[in-house]
Amino acid sequence: MVYPMAKVKVVVDRQTCIGCGVAPATCPEVFVLGADNGRNRVVDDYSVKLDETISIGEVPEDLLDCVKAAAEACPVSAITYELIK
Repeated sequence: MVYPMAKVKVVVDRQTCIGCGVAPATCPEVFVLGADNGRNRVVDDYSVKLDETISIGEVPEDLLDCVKAAAEACPVSAITYELIK
């Protein structure tokens, strides 16, 4: 039996984000600066919710290290993540 890979829920608090570009530079597979307000967001491929205050995405588990590195590099701690099933 093949089990589906877990996903990682990624949340970007776009009100806290300062748009410094660290997350997209660290993990461009998941993050990009938004054209709407210049703040970090989850790329379209993984986005499940986006507005000017929050960006929520679900990414494959194999991108967890990338997401973790970006979250740790964020100078204002605007990125959180958790494993989901």
